[in-house]
Amino acid sequence: MKIYLASDHTGFELKEKIKNFLKEKNYIVEDCGAYELNKDDDYPDFISKAAEKVSNDPTNSRGIILGGSGQAEMMLANKYENVRCALFYGGVVTSEAVDVTGRKSEDPYEIVKLTRLHNDANVLSIGVRFLKKEEAIKAIDVWLETPFSNDERHIRRIKKIANIENGNN
Repeated sequence: MKIYLASDHTGFELKEKIKNFLKEKNYIVEDCGAYELNKDDDYPDFISKAAEKVSNDPTNSRGIILGGSGQAEMMLANKYENVRCALFYGGVVTSEAVDVTGRKSEDPYEIVKLTRLHNDANVLSIGVRFLKKEEAIKAIDVWLETPFSNDERHIRRIKKIANIENGNN
């Protein structure tokens, strides 16, 4: 699997650390920029490159994009066909958080797992202003190691997303 990385100046330092982490884990990594720290650069110039590459090969590639909050980067990536970008900016677990079955999670990375298990997310946007380096790397590791569930209901829902992308409601 090939991993495309992209960030503007805000996530540049963390992107470089993530690149090293991924290479140590034997992933094939392509850096889509920024290639140097420039406080005046613009995230669309780099995020769009990574999103387009994942869009062209959504089965065999993934993208990891970084920004201050990760929000705008996620919005941009999700404009590309075949891209399902999820956002992670910290795994906050509260004692009041329960689902409809009454189950609550104690795992701050469960949301990252669910983006893969249920949504087959192929791009992960990281909000660097809200995470420590170790948390971001742990989230990425969990995300990359979690497979898609292939449950029929999730396949059906992903197909509906693709139909909307293609203008078929």
